[in-house]
Amino acid sequence: MRGLVQRVTHAEVRSRSSDSEWAIVGEIGPGLCVLVGATHDDTTAQADKLAAKIWGLRILDDGDGVMNRSLTDVHEAGDLAAVLVVSQFTLYGDTRKGRRPSWIDAARPEHAEPLVDRVVDQLRSFGASVATGVFRTEMEVDLTNDGPVTLMLEV
Repeated sequence: MRGLVQRVTHAEVRSRSSDSEWAIVGEIGPGLCVLVGATHDDTTAQADKLAAKIWGLRILDDGDGVMNRSLTDVHEAGDLAAVLVVSQFTLYGDTRKGRRPSWIDAARPEHAEPLVDRVVDQLRSFGASVATGVFRTEMEVDLTNDGPVTLMLEV
């Protein structure tokens, strides 16, 4: 599994409904926006590992402005540990040949959706306040990257 993690001051995801109207379906203030992708042989153990990695990733500023805090630390301090999780099959796009990405490595939705849901469930079990997009819909993500800080996680 892959997770593209961005530290944000604000993030929201909109989804287009069947009547072509856009609506905000998930929104957070300061925290992490994580785009999550799965490949064919990913398992729930990898989803759990990705969630734990996100939860413990020390990329939030401490009192001295140093990236030394994680969502764990924020939660333990009694503050809101906010995460926006959005499924993103294009994280497995292969662009090594030609100009059109290949999606062969991206898991089919019926395999990927439970794994993304597992990441969300695990983060919530740790104490995170998690907002999400809507799987299998057209989405728009709007965020303000703080830093900017962006990291690719792979488990």
